Amino acid sequence: MTRTTIRQARPTDAAALAELAADTFPLACPPSTTAEAIAEFIASNFTAARFEEYLADADRVLVVAEDPGGTLVGYTMLIAGDPSDTDVAAVVTDRPTVELSKCYTRKAAHGSGSVAGPLMEATIEAALATGVASIWLGVNEENARAIRFYEKHGFVKTGRKHFKLGDRYEDDWVLVRSARAGVDGS
Repeated sequence: MTRTTIRQARPTDAAALAELAADTFPLACPPSTTAEAIAEFIASNFTAARFEEYLADADRVLVVAEDPGGTLVGYTMLIAGDPSDTDVAAVVTDRPTVELSKCYTRKAAHGSGSVAGPLMEATIEAALATGVASIWLGVNEENARAIRFYEKHGFVKTGRKHFKLGDRYEDDWVLVRSARAGVDGS
């Protein structure tokens, strides 16, 4: 059986990443999010041009999961630097830190065990290779599946922040993973 390949994204992946992001972002949105708000967010943040910018940014690392046919089935994005959000900065105390800004897989991959786990492990390894003391992320408080997944990989709830999506603010948990935890979260 051929397995999913996990690798660092390449500049030539920009269009495929944009398509993947547009397909997967709605899966993480709370049920109250309007289709218009989702479409606006995708149009502003997940175009091929935006991914070209992300891939060219030295402070970002994108890791992808690719199926045996060459289709991207998941991706993550790390962003180096101290948190600019004051709520996050107050609860992410181990520095230097990196934000796990994106972690998405196609719906068909959910629960398969062959995409999200290996993708997260590779992403944690990429983050730790930079010498950070911690990795942090924000996740909607209604996304119980994602919260369980992150906690399984060593992330711990440390506070809250707000995320504007459309015309409303969503409540997110801030989860932090210490670099002292093993790659598998132990």
